[in-house]
Amino acid sequence: MKRPRSAANGSPEVIGLGCVAVDELLFVPRYPGRDARQPLRRHQRQCGGLTATALVAAARLGVRAAYAGRLGEGDDSAFVLKTFEREGVDTSRVVRRRGVRVVHAFVVVEEETQTRTILYDLGEGSGADPRLPERGWIQSAKVLLVDRWGLRGMVRAARAAREAGVAVVGDLENGDDPLFDELVALADHLVVPEAFVRRRVGTDDPAEGARRLWREDRAVVIVTCGREGCWVYDGAGAPWHQPAFSVKVVDTTGCGDVFHGAYAAALARGLPLRERVREAAAAAALKATRLGGQAGIPTRRELARFLRERPAA
Repeated sequence: MKRPRSAANGSPEVIGLGCVAVDELLFVPRYPGRDARQPLRRHQRQCGGLTATALVAAARLGVRAAYAGRLGEGDDSAFVLKTFEREGVDTSRVVRRRGVRVVHAFVVVEEETQTRTILYDLGEGSGADPRLPERGWIQSAKVLLVDRWGLRGMVRAARAAREAGVAVVGDLENGDDPLFDELVALADHLVVPEAFVRRRVGTDDPAEGARRLWREDRAVVIVTCGREGCWVYDGAGAPWHQPAFSVKVVDTTGCGDVFHGAYAAALARGLPLRERVREAAAAAALKATRLGGQAGIPTRRELARFLRERPAA
């Protein structure tokens, strides 16, 4: 078996171990009703998933990114590997396991309302491996992206990262396993949607939710609210608001994942918090103007031009 390709220009700056997917994007004017027939306007096959999309975003924005979770030996895993390698994401630490299946999703995009419906098969065995990659390699990075795929291995990696001072950016939505609670605690850059706040701390106020999720050992809590922007709290003063950029929305698939990837890239580059959040919001807005999750991710040059033209959100 051919060994996955490694990065040619040094150790990775941003590492991810979690969710990867193959997305079948189906574009329709509107979602059909019961017993209806409706022709597709077009369809595309793309790599997707929380971590995969975030890593592609980080790579396009100019940092060295690597994926080191588990993949299988089937066509979907091969498609994911080919996508990573085309995007310049290091795959040298990918763990190949027979029987592992990545998430396979059918995303119905309603063009008239700019909304989407996702039907998915969770696959089996994908995400972080319980024993790999080696701790030293994790600790050589600047940022570790974590989600709930492969909780045992994800917690192991997050512990190793925190011990070495590597930033842990959490893309966490839900989970009822005690290990999930530990992973939430280990994320010192907690970037979560407002639905997480409602479930976790019982408030509909994202600013208050960010405050309640704050801990002394965290760098920041960011609560994302889609078109309403995001609320940010770093323990100093009051939570503050980053408005969403006003754009013509075409497809919101993957916007949250792009936010995480752009934030991780800006963090790896050493940008201050407000600049990190602004870049992440701008990258997510730019993605929303284009079809597809990963296909719509901007490059660093495109993001810089967008920010120059919009000095304020």
